[in-house]
Amino acid sequence: MNLELITTGTELLLGSVLNTHVRFLAEQLFPLGLRIDRQTTVPDGPAIGTLLRESFPRCDILIVTGGLGPTTDDVTRDEVAALLELPLVHDESVMEAIRARFARRNLTMSPRVALQALRPNEARVLPNSHGTAPGLYLAPRIVPSMGRLSPHLFLLPGPPRELKPMVVECVLPILREILPPQPDMEIRTYRVCGLGESMVEERLGEPLLSLGLEVGYCARPGEVDLRLIGSTAQLAAAEPLVVEAVGAFLYSKDGNSLEETVVHTFSQRGLSLATAESCTGGTLANRLTNVPGSSKPFLCGFVTYSNAAKIRDLEVPEPLLQEHGAVSQHVVESMALGALRRSGADYAVATTGIAGPGGGTDQKPVGLVYIGVASRDGKVLSQRHLIPTERETFKGLVAQAAFRLLLDRLRESFPENPPSPCVG
Repeated sequence: MNLELITTGTELLLGSVLNTHVRFLAEQLFPLGLRIDRQTTVPDGPAIGTLLRESFPRCDILIVTGGLGPTTDDVTRDEVAALLELPLVHDESVMEAIRARFARRNLTMSPRVALQALRPNEARVLPNSHGTAPGLYLAPRIVPSMGRLSPHLFLLPGPPRELKPMVVECVLPILREILPPQPDMEIRTYRVCGLGESMVEERLGEPLLSLGLEVGYCARPGEVDLRLIGSTAQLAAAEPLVVEAVGAFLYSKDGNSLEETVVHTFSQRGLSLATAESCTGGTLANRLTNVPGSSKPFLCGFVTYSNAAKIRDLEVPEPLLQEHGAVSQHVVESMALGALRRSGADYAVATTGIAGPGGGTDQKPVGLVYIGVASRDGKVLSQRHLIPTERETFKGLVAQAAFRLLLDRLRESFPENPPSPCVG
């Protein structure tokens, strides 16, 4: 069945608000055998009605988000009712729920709030336990002006905190009722770090296609996603091919990020970790602490941007800084060892470099970075990279390289049972 998504809201097109609905809905719909065939964003107002007329002939299911509130620019329910030639009727059960919500919060209700209790006649109310505007479902019916059936139509509130629970609690059960049985299909995402998109395709493209899989690639700074869609049997046959072809460059076979892989691997081994950052300014610590459960392995992070901070907080010897400079192999290894001593962690990872756009020299150009990993067994591993790009991308790529070096160090420490980059 063809499914389209319309997201409404001028704020989305102005860039004031990030549209997160596509990703969430796509993830929820795929297990039902559905994919979003087309997604369109329109501003508030009459453009919604125009797009509805365009979308109706193309799709079997249409989801519309936004435009159900009480303000003058919330016109989704009005445009739908006009197109279907259905009167808007007052739903007292919805009104009671709105009054109760305002009463619980001891808030005064303006007259316009009552507009949210209107629904096209024949529409099924989808309760909103996180807001005032209910969702609506309209089953297919003949559209008089078009002489054809309308699609299954879901009108959902725009705010994610309201939309997400409504989708899980109301929309998915309705879809399960109306959808025919679906074939056994799964999606699996392998994440590769250190190989380019074309290199991954060269190693795996033909073998995977020969299995009848749908194969896709998504390149991001420092890594590539290999996306496979197929039956359980097809995916089982593909996995050994993927592992053999990309080997140590593969760090996740369940879509986990590098930081998730680091956190899970350290947690599984009962190991602790600290960070010492200069040029990345806390990026490593931030990404690690974004992972649920990171409090178990991650002890602390040091952001030592100045030489004085490196000396004071990480006990980097001042003569070392004077002789080699802050951006050097000697200093990054000393930073890692200092973080190890100060934190009591099992491992510490450190970064120091020149993010730019200024500050570079012929000997130490912009983009130069050193990464170091120290461990309780006294070993220190370091790498030199040259990443000449803008600051934000630079920090992200350095973090990728640091996490990969950390995982490589663990493999070296536990050769008999390496922490496979494929966690999960």
